[in-house]
Parts: sequence; structure tokens; C-alpha cells
Amino acid sequence: MSKVLGIIAEYNPFHNGHLYHIETAKKETKADYVVAVITGNFTQRGSTSIVDKWEKTKAALNYGVDLVIELPVLYSTSSAENFANGAIKILNELGIVDYISFGMEADDISKLNNIANLLVQEPKEYINILKNELNYGKSFAEARAISICKYLKDDKCEEILDGSNNILAIEYLKALKKQNSKIVPIGVKRKKVFYNSKKIIDEYASSTGIRYLLERKQIDEVSRVMPSISLNILIDNIRNGKFNLDISVFSKEIIYKLRSMSIKEIAQIPDVNEGLEFLIKECSGKTNNIFQVINEIKSKRYTQTRIQRIMLYALLGIKKSDIKLSQIVNPYVRILGFNDKGKKLLSEINPKIKVITSLKKFEENNKNIKLKRMLEIDKYATDIYTLGYSNSSLSNLDYTNGMIIIK
Repeated sequence: MSKVLGIIAEYNPFHNGHLYHIETAKKETKADYVVAVITGNFTQRGSTSIVDKWEKTKAALNYGVDLVIELPVLYSTSSAENFANGAIKILNELGIVDYISFGMEADDISKLNNIANLLVQEPKEYINILKNELNYGKSFAEARAISICKYLKDDKCEEILDGSNNILAIEYLKALKKQNSKIVPIGVKRKKVFYNSKKIIDEYASSTGIRYLLERKQIDEVSRVMPSISLNILIDNIRNGKFNLDISVFSKEIIYKLRSMSIKEIAQIPDVNEGLEFLIKECSGKTNNIFQVINEIKSKRYTQTRIQRIMLYALLGIKKSDIKLSQIVNPYVRILGFNDKGKKLLSEINPKIKVITSLKKFEENNKNIKLKRMLEIDKYATDIYTLGYSNSSLSNLDYTNGMIIIK
């Protein structure tokens, strides 16, 4: 019987570490097929994808992925918890996935699983510790990490929760438990470099490190750490002016949005609370540089990543009600591309779920208002994304760009 491996990724950009992960996970699970749920044009850390979702799909299909599905924007730009919940929902809905594999800094997935169990069960003692830590003015992420370690009485717990991949892996494990999923989780230890590292070690660098090199136009260094096809896709897009390194390319658009919004409207942006809307409004009136705005607002309680997500929500017109919608809806499955093996998988997907292979046909037949709103945000995000290009800033690409099919 065929085995299907699921992967959730940003591929921003697709590098040798991603290739190592796919090959290692396939070998460990003996999977016959690989399905990847990938973020589109904007990312979970509140920034841009370097190249668009179709270009990332090409890279993935050339390096071991058989079927690529887009993670809707309401999940891909959300907190780690909602990001993971949305992606796991999609893998569950397919009805064909046996395993999910993710990267981790930890040596042992069982340690991550213990933490996930605690966060799902939320015993009263843990909740009391968390409330006390939040009262000290700590960010939620920091307060939660301290509370977990205090409750578990584990000296190495803090080290585990320092790993960005570990944190996301814990959210995947939580989502699997909450959704009563039968998908088996498999952790692959991160190879040589950590998530935020700017170092190159042998042929490996993190996505953060690659973006750092691109900012400095060090293409020769980048070529050491990316497989050839993915590298060529990246270079072609840079040459063609279809390239967005980070959120700063939308500085003026974001600040325009914030300046034109009322305090009440800013308060409806996700992650804005405790009067933060007043500070955002004040800071947006002082500069046209988005990173200056972010640096003015960020604090011990409000991390840079959280503030960047708020800026991105403002740009994309995402409201708190939209995030609530994403938490209760069963998302559609939007196919970005496939190869011959992936085409076979398509025929095996649960026939009851809403699969999008043609956007126009889906819109003609879909009566679900919640899914309509989710899709409107996806389309709007694509139209906004191309404004960052120096060439060919076309709109309506979600209609004109077909699925990527590789033979």
C-alpha cells in the first residue's frame, strides 16, 4: 500500500537544507509520495516571500515534492499556532496523508511531544504560573516558555524552547492532537545551521542567512547553499525584477494605510490590543520607513515579529474577524502544481473536500461566504505582492497563472 508524506514549508527560498529534509524524511518513512503545503507570497514572520508562490512550486516539484498546495494567507501570515492549525487541517482533509515531517533543533521528538501534551491539557497549575509571568509584563511567548519550564521542572526545557523549529514543531504536534489526527509525526534534526543563523557551514545556510547574502548581493555565496534549479529560478526572478526581499518594499503602502485608518480601525487589526493602536498611529506619522516604525513600536512585550505581522495585516486589510473565521472554517485545498505522481494523488483525495484547480470554476460553484472571504484575501495578497516588482507588476495573476505541471 502506498505511503504519503506531508510537509509544511515556506521554501523562502528553497535551499539545500530543504532538499536534505525531503530526502531524509522520504527515506525514514519509505514514502512513495510527498505533498507539500506551502506559504504563498507572504510569510509567518510578517514579511514577503522572495519569489512568488508559483516559482516556489517549480523548485519544490523539481526536488522530490509531487503535489504542492497553497496555505491560505490567513494561516500563512498568522501566529505559529494558527499557522500550524491551518496547515494540519489541510493535510487531514486530504484523507491520504500517512506522515508529517518537520525540522527541529531537538535530538528527540518525545521532548517536544511532552510540551505539546502540556499545552493541549493546560493543567490549572501551569495556567496560574503563566498568568503570573504575564503580569510581569513579559511577551506571551516569553511568559509561556518560562511557565512551561517551571511546570515541567526540566533544566533543558529552556534550550528546547529557544529553537524556532522546535516551537513550530510543538504547534504541529498540538494541532495533530486537537484535531484527533491519525497522521504520524516525524522530526528531522536540522542540519548544521539554525533557523536565524547567518553563517554558511559547508553547503548549508538558513533561509535567513540566504536573504542576508542576497541583501548584500553575494550571489556566489548563495550558489553554494542552493540546488541548481532553485538557484536559477531565484536568479531569473531577480534579473526580471520579480523579486521582493522583505516587507520594506511596501513601506509607503503600509504607512499610507496606517495614516488613513482611524484609531478604531487600527484596533481591529489582529494582535493589536492593550492600547497599542495609539502607539502605532503615532509612529506611522513620523516616517515613511517601515522598519523605523517597527523599531519604535517593538518592546519586550511586543516582539519585532509580532509587530511585522501587524504591519502586514494592515497592508492586506486583514481584521481580527478574519483570523477568527480562519479558526473555525475548514479551508479549501488550492492546488499550485504537481508532477505525474502528484496527478495520480489528486484522484485519491477525499472527494467531499473543496479542491481548487480552477479559480474561476470554484468561484462560480462556491456558496460558502467564509471560504469566499478567505479566497478574496488570497487574491488581494497576490495583487499587492506584485506592486513590489520593478517590472511586470501585473494584477489578477491568480486567474492568469495556471497550475505548475512538471512531467
